[in-house]
Amino acid sequence: PVEATDDAFWDQFWADTATSVQDVFALVPAAEIRAVREESPSNLATLCYKAVEKLVQGAESGCHSEKERQIVLNCSRLLTRVLPYIFEDPDWRGFFWSTVPGAGRGGAEDDDENARPLAESLLLAIADLLFCPDFTVQSHRRSTVDSAEDIHSLDSCEYIWEAGVGFAHSPQPNYIHDMNRMELLKLLLTCFSEAMYLPPAPDSSSINPWVQFFCSTENRHALPLFTSLLNTVCAYDPVGYGIPYNHLLFSDYREPLVEEAAQVLIVTLDHDSATSASPTVDGTTTGTAMDDADPPGPENLFVNYLSRIHREEDFQFILKGIARLLSNPLLQTYLPNSTKKIQFHQELLVLFWKLCDFNKKFLFFVLKSSDVLDILVPILYFLNDARADQSRVGLMHIGVFILLLLSGERNFGVRLNKPYSVRVPMDIPVFTGTHADLLIVVFHKIITSGHQRLQPLFDCLLTIVVNVSPYLKSLSMVAANKLLHLLEAFSTTWFLFSAAQNHHLVFFLLEVFNNIIQYQFDGNSNLVYAIIRKRSVFHQLANLPTDPPAIHKALQRRRRPPEPLSRAGSQEGASMEGSRPAAPAEPGTLKTSLVATPGIDKLTEKSQVSEDGTLRSLDSAPQQSSVEDSPATEEPSQAWREQRRLSSASASGQWNPTSEWVLSWKSKLPLQTIMRLLQVLVPQVEKICIDKGLTDESEILRFLQHGTLVGLLPVPHPILIRKYQANSGTAMWFRTYMWGVIYLRNVDPPVWYDTDVKLFEIQRV
Repeated sequence: PVEATDDAFWDQFWADTATSVQDVFALVPAAEIRAVREESPSNLATLCYKAVEKLVQGAESGCHSEKERQIVLNCSRLLTRVLPYIFEDPDWRGFFWSTVPGAGRGGAEDDDENARPLAESLLLAIADLLFCPDFTVQSHRRSTVDSAEDIHSLDSCEYIWEAGVGFAHSPQPNYIHDMNRMELLKLLLTCFSEAMYLPPAPDSSSINPWVQFFCSTENRHALPLFTSLLNTVCAYDPVGYGIPYNHLLFSDYREPLVEEAAQVLIVTLDHDSATSASPTVDGTTTGTAMDDADPPGPENLFVNYLSRIHREEDFQFILKGIARLLSNPLLQTYLPNSTKKIQFHQELLVLFWKLCDFNKKFLFFVLKSSDVLDILVPILYFLNDARADQSRVGLMHIGVFILLLLSGERNFGVRLNKPYSVRVPMDIPVFTGTHADLLIVVFHKIITSGHQRLQPLFDCLLTIVVNVSPYLKSLSMVAANKLLHLLEAFSTTWFLFSAAQNHHLVFFLLEVFNNIIQYQFDGNSNLVYAIIRKRSVFHQLANLPTDPPAIHKALQRRRRPPEPLSRAGSQEGASMEGSRPAAPAEPGTLKTSLVATPGIDKLTEKSQVSEDGTLRSLDSAPQQSSVEDSPATEEPSQAWREQRRLSSASASGQWNPTSEWVLSWKSKLPLQTIMRLLQVLVPQVEKICIDKGLTDESEILRFLQHGTLVGLLPVPHPILIRKYQANSGTAMWFRTYMWGVIYLRNVDPPVWYDTDVKLFEIQRV
């Protein structure tokens, strides 16, 4: 053990002048940190305590000399290195939350009762240092003679890092300040990362004490820091000045800071909205928790501030910023590699999710104009690009979750009717149509040529299509054929009988067709034509065999390759020019495991659209036994997740369908509307073909365009929307996903690599 008073010994850890964080990681190997932890714990304790003390002193003095700044940076690098090894050992976890005897704030005369836990001192010092003039922010004092700005009387709201929400002045960019901020944010993120060393809890209510304290009223810089982080992310423009190859000439020191800011931001916003005090806001009122004096809103100030943003220009700034950054990887120029490609789109998607989830006014703003399409197109691009890559299954989920959340609002469906003209090179068939066509074509591609682990997402994908279907004015022929191809694939007897819940996919598709026929018949001659052409599929469904021998025979087909979705029945046109096919992960790619997501019945709640367009929630009370309604889920979703995985992956007869089971849902198949349509139109179409000797589609389409079914179809059913609802299952999923992304993205220096994380497993593809 070395005495805490032996300054000469301890100072050598931070007095050295020119180290970088990479040097610290190289000089302090993991094995040595663990050895000190096991063999001389008092030295490790002293080292941590001394390093925090140096940061506190730096924050108190305002870091005026170069030497002080160097000490602060070295201490923060050292703590960034050591903290994960403190967190991985359960015996050490309480260390930072204990007070150090005799370490009262004001020296000897202070009582030990007033001593803060080490963690609190550390967090407050980091917050102070992030607004330290001439170290992390521009000094406002002009003359050097003047006494240095007093760090205690400083109003950090005047030192916000970037213009945007709540701040109009954009400070001069300063490379050194950005680097210093980045090192301190990396330390902050490391403090928060204790969450990585706790296994995923089923109730997700475990609050991260580091985040809780940092985002509480104890931190006087909470508001300016929240604003600085948000504005730094949303104001960033990676293209920069529009000079091609600019990013190869000047290294962009802003990007690492923006990345770090985005990561710190999403971690501070890790808050389970399902259990929080703020009331839910339905589509009719646009109140937030803050308009009402009663509910105080979440304790976490970052969540609180985020939920209270309300000015249109602030929403515009945030939305434009996120859309600009999400679209960046899609920017195609004629000069290869001439623009910088950002890598932090997953953090941005989590941030966008949090914004929509915690601030309903922001969600309505996003959907109010067609700006939402600037978010939609990049998400569809990422989904399509990642569909074959096992290591990006988390990205697939968050993209689908965001679209599910948006699809619960009528405006999203309406916006999708905008023609799609931006030609982002994507590995999908060429089509002419709207954003709705793009969505359907991409979803079809994911379902038919994604990897097996995406099966749990099929329900979500089809729920999104159901939610938007009543508003789709005119599907292209390509998209109409894709939907019928999915129905064809999902309604084979082998697929329907091979797992307990596969028939739900057929119900979703029939609901899509019914919504379009009942509410948007006029513009949808392409879909009507496709339904007529594939009418045999509907007749087969109506005559689905239910006797045991037939079921047994259908399941015998399982001996053949079990992938039910071939691309054979789908006319695959040539892919778009300039697109690359979606590639699987390179072997050896690291990925982090994710907890299972709740089934669609837990993820969403059903609402009915009333005459006046408002939504009425359909509680779990007995519903009108409307035949249009897909059957309620019988088993718990976890069980059928498992069931479906087993039935598509193994032939071990886990699932035995019975005649009663098939009959129970076959009788509920909502086929009346389509059967009536076929009954009326098929003879007419056949007559035209015979009379005119036609084989030409265009003539038939022209006939269908002018046809009408008014008075011939059954009474329109009420529109059912399945809206996303917050629940602890998704909160836990977001936590594991977010920390997995942060773990994998921080490779230089590799902050958490090879430490014993418990929140997820690290796997190689």
